[in-house]
Amino acid sequence: MDIQLKKGLLDAIVLAAVKKGDVYGYKLLQDVLTVIEVSESTLYPILRRLETQGCLQTYQQQHDGRLRKYYSITKSGELKLKEYRQQCLELANIINFIFQ
Repeated sequence: MDIQLKKGLLDAIVLAAVKKGDVYGYKLLQDVLTVIEVSESTLYPILRRLETQGCLQTYQQQHDGRLRKYYSITKSGELKLKEYRQQCLELANIINFIFQ
C-alpha cells in the first residue's frame, strides 16, 4: 500500500480500535496488525499525537505487578472518527468509480 495513503488511514484505524473499548498499547498493536502492517515505532507516536490533540486519554492500571497504560477515546476523538468515516465513504466512492 502507498505509504501516504497508509499514513492517512492510521489515525482512523487507531481511533476505531480504541472506540471498541479501553486498550493498552501492545493489545492495540495486535488489533491494528489484523488490518494493516504497522510497527511499534509507528504506532506509539500516533498514540501520543492523538492524546495531545485530545482525541485519546490515558490512565494506568496494575496488571501482574506492572503498570499498563490504557487508552480510551474522548468525545473529541469520537467526532474525529466520525469525520474519518465520512472521508472513507468518499474514498470508497472514488475507488468504486476507478473499478467500474
